Amino acid sequence: MFPPVDRRSFLQASAAAALALATAPLGRATEGSAPLFKISLAQWSLHRAFFSKDKAAHLDPLKFAEIATKEYDINAVEYVNQFYAAKKKDEGYLKDLKKVADDNSVKSVLIMCDGEGALGDEDKKKRKIAVENHFRWVEWAQFLGCHSIRVNAQSSGKYDEQIERAADGLHELAEWAAKMKINVIVENHGGLSSNGAWLAKVIKKVDLKTCGTLPDFGNFRVSPTEEYDRYTGVDEMMPFAKGVSAKTHDFDDKGNETKTDYRKMLEIVLKKHKYSGYLGIEYEGGKMTEPEGIRATKKLLEAIRVEMSK
Repeated sequence: MFPPVDRRSFLQASAAAALALATAPLGRATEGSAPLFKISLAQWSLHRAFFSKDKAAHLDPLKFAEIATKEYDINAVEYVNQFYAAKKKDEGYLKDLKKVADDNSVKSVLIMCDGEGALGDEDKKKRKIAVENHFRWVEWAQFLGCHSIRVNAQSSGKYDEQIERAADGLHELAEWAAKMKINVIVENHGGLSSNGAWLAKVIKKVDLKTCGTLPDFGNFRVSPTEEYDRYTGVDEMMPFAKGVSAKTHDFDDKGNETKTDYRKMLEIVLKKHKYSGYLGIEYEGGKMTEPEGIRATKKLLEAIRVEMSK
């Protein structure tokens, strides 16, 4: 039995609670409220270990979700199709992959797809083959519970020609994927796709709600001699973003990324564009080990999340 509470005590307690709520700083995340953003782990962060032929260093791609949560305390993952190419049609393996995620209470967010042909190929037949090559990964994404597959808008030709070709391939793929309730999202990944204005025009040309972007903080090399401004590029892609790739390479002695001002970048992503989805850790540096780079990126993201929640 709980002790009885008299009316005066109840009213005093209620008034105190109301005052505390009214005077709480605006924008501060209260206990139990949703965080400003969620953190996922991109499988490419461990690509050296997954590709390694050394038995002592090799990691099993089947165990990726388990590795993410047990080693890094991250409960959401972004797969890379390169590690599963030989298993693409293996239903049993796919079921095992999902079981590992489910058994470890890990959310499968998306699948990054490479090596399946140019969706903006100038040859219509090759473009169609590239589109169809992605169908199986859409099926994987649906089975695993992902919301998207990430693709590349690779093309050739003049600026406007590449817009037309890339938009054509993306539209066909996105229409097919929409039937399975899977988004098709494009990362800035070299060539004109690393030009934020160009990619925004492509997505507008596709004109489907299920076709969007995956802004990557680091992939803005348009050509060997041209680097697009990363802050401008992310800003231009964010209106269509259904995910964000938090790319890192190196850190200073204060834990800040040396190539990207993360506070400036996250002001654009979180404050200007009101994004609240997953930020996928994608460490690509060489000075730290892959585990060290992942942990350093996570620490930086968590620190900024606390700062921006105040």
